[in-house]
Amino acid sequence: MTPPQRRRRQPLPVPPPQPLPSPQAAEPAQEGEGKNPERLYIITGADGERAPLDLVTLIVACAETPSSAPPEQTAVLRMCGAPLSVAEVSAYLGLPFSVVTVLLTEMLAAELVQARAPIVRQQLPDRSLLEAVMHGLQRL
Repeated sequence: MTPPQRRRRQPLPVPPPQPLPSPQAAEPAQEGEGKNPERLYIITGADGERAPLDLVTLIVACAETPSSAPPEQTAVLRMCGAPLSVAEVSAYLGLPFSVVTVLLTEMLAAELVQARAPIVRQQLPDRSLLEAVMHGLQRL
């Protein structure tokens, strides 16, 4: 009895070589680069006043989504059922911070969202509180 003959595999086609990246492409991408700038202008509209928002300002939705709301506002209202920082909203939407600031300013004026300052903890606890805790532990 003879062993079965194996067939040779055909070699895979070699893909064409990719062009080398230009020296300009080696630089890091700028914020908003590669996106449609007209779309960002449509979101922000003409330059106007902006609310004083930081990256850590918390945004909370306080109204239902109106039927005339653009998709970005609808997305913000869906996300901000629980408090989210402006930086998180910017990251989730994939929009620059400046565009999100303008968007949130419009929403604050329409009372669709509320802006809350982040919770700031004191650096040192109150001395009387520490003494009360210490006396309570000593009584145990």
